[in-house]
Amino acid sequence: MPEDNAAHGTAIIVGAGGGLGTAIIDELTAEGYPVALLARDDNRLQKHAAELAGSGHTARAYRADAGDPQNLSAAISQAADEMGEPDVLLYNVAVLAPDKPDELSAAEWNSRFAVNMTGAKVAADAVLPRLRGGHGTLLFTGGGYSLHPSAKFTALSAGKAALRAYVLALFEDQRPRGVHAATVTIGGDIGGPGFEPAAIARRYLELLHQPSGQWTAEIFHGKAGGP
Repeated sequence: MPEDNAAHGTAIIVGAGGGLGTAIIDELTAEGYPVALLARDDNRLQKHAAELAGSGHTARAYRADAGDPQNLSAAISQAADEMGEPDVLLYNVAVLAPDKPDELSAAEWNSRFAVNMTGAKVAADAVLPRLRGGHGTLLFTGGGYSLHPSAKFTALSAGKAALRAYVLALFEDQRPRGVHAATVTIGGDIGGPGFEPAAIARRYLELLHQPSGQWTAEIFHGKAGGP
């Protein structure tokens, strides 16, 4: 049974793979958040959850497909039922494959958009009614292509642009209700100089720690004027 008196509610991580996802999870567990790890690779998830538990953290793995709305919503509900009401949602999923504007079929386009954008709304819709005390933080991983589209990554560019617009609208809608929705817009390749996962992960914690009177909808990580 979940602990109702825990200092932190659950942090639900959609896209709990390696790299940035792992770095953010490390930041959250260091602060005492129980973490629900959601991704498609169940074996890797189970191993990661076991490693965290072995280090004294509370973590469970839930297989979920961000491109399948029913599956994603059910996995989030299961995590909240088993681990307790969430304080935090992180949506950290995208299809990073290249494509040109005239390359994808309608079905392929819809499949990528389902992950890059629609899954974010599905996750938010599943978490919002479950937030502990009705308050919490919803964080989303954005990208520089939302501001500077690339003809080599058309679906990703369109998806990140739509995600950014959605999060900015969600910020305005939920702020009066005590829910902080925000995006970290990453203006460069993760892993490159200045874009190390640990450095980017700290930007999410900046948003998580902002006092309610100083909430912002977006942090841009990178150099102005570039993707």
